[in-house]
Amino acid sequence: MTYSIATPRAAAWAVWIIASVFYAYQYILRVMPNIMLHDIMEQFGISSAAFGQFSGVYYIGYSLMHLPIGIMLDRYGPKKIMTLCILFTVIGLMPLLFATHWAYPICGRFLIGLGSSAAILGVFKIIRMTFSEQRFPRMLSISVTIGLIGAIYGGGPVSYMREHFGYETVLHVFAGCGLLLAAITYWIVPDTKEKAKQTILSDITEVLRNGRVVFSCVCAGLMVGPLEGFADVWATVFLQEVYGFTGTLAASIPSMIFVGMCFGAPVLTLIADKAGSYLMTIIGAGIIMAVSFAALLAWQLPTGVLSINFIIVGVCCAYQILAIYKASTYVRPQVAGLTTACANMIIMIFGYAFHSVIGGIVDIMGGPTSKQALMYAAAVIPITLTMGVGGFAVLSFQERKVVANQ
Repeated sequence: MTYSIATPRAAAWAVWIIASVFYAYQYILRVMPNIMLHDIMEQFGISSAAFGQFSGVYYIGYSLMHLPIGIMLDRYGPKKIMTLCILFTVIGLMPLLFATHWAYPICGRFLIGLGSSAAILGVFKIIRMTFSEQRFPRMLSISVTIGLIGAIYGGGPVSYMREHFGYETVLHVFAGCGLLLAAITYWIVPDTKEKAKQTILSDITEVLRNGRVVFSCVCAGLMVGPLEGFADVWATVFLQEVYGFTGTLAASIPSMIFVGMCFGAPVLTLIADKAGSYLMTIIGAGIIMAVSFAALLAWQLPTGVLSINFIIVGVCCAYQILAIYKASTYVRPQVAGLTTACANMIIMIFGYAFHSVIGGIVDIMGGPTSKQALMYAAAVIPITLTMGVGGFAVLSFQERKVVANQ
């Protein structure tokens, strides 16, 4: 059974909803250990450092499997691959319930990260299977919004359940939800099998030798600083030392970036559709982020203005959706899933680079208690944003030149 744009509307929406729910489910599993920190540490008698390793190993599994999962989704379709990956996340929960040695929860957390890597890649694949190419960015933006809502608000209900029923009951509930989701996925999602005409290595080579794909991904990576380089780690200490905010206020205001990104996914897609240019929308988002960070560094913005500034930055951070989609249009449909996987991996690498560069500058300039050090480190972000915008401007100019010559 194969779905296409001719698939009945109800069936197409059902398949898409299943993929989006998996994306939100894995986000909840990602933040769940933070809610159960004391329970897990007490059960296994571990230190804070060991718990940090437990939380971090998720990202190792997630990163390592991104490219293989992208290849398998293209080769074998999402039915079996997504079902298997959902089961991996369920299996990953089991050591917290039944293991007595700490090594097993570490392995389980790795499996959760491994399985979670199929969520966003599965969304990419299913949207292309069930909707027309023109609707891809809009449907993807809604899926990302659903996932971010799970990340931001999923902690509240989980915390409530833990307090009233115990954390082991919560684990049982989410394991049961995972099994149910796997069964529904296997039942509803279509089974697509494409006969491979090339080897996997040739597919990877095709993507990585495509200059426009690599260049656009590098430009997108240069623009990821506000989200992965600032909001993830350095925003709180920056606001404490540079703006003099208290710990609670300094920790809460950066969350406005994530709130803004929830709205930014559909908003930027709508703007791109109306403007008829994804590249120009990306360029506009990059300029706004660069100006916003320049204002953050140049003036002591009031709290209200700072919150609005961060919401706007968050909206513009959704440029990543447009950039990944644009990169996938530069290749054959048969390797589009692989291309999105490569794009995600490249952008994630830049996130690591931002953390390293900002941390290095802070150490060299006087440490995290130095206002000057944090100002110089944060200045990297508008600089790289300008570089990324310049790169996308080059791509836009080349596309307009090609269109004019046709």
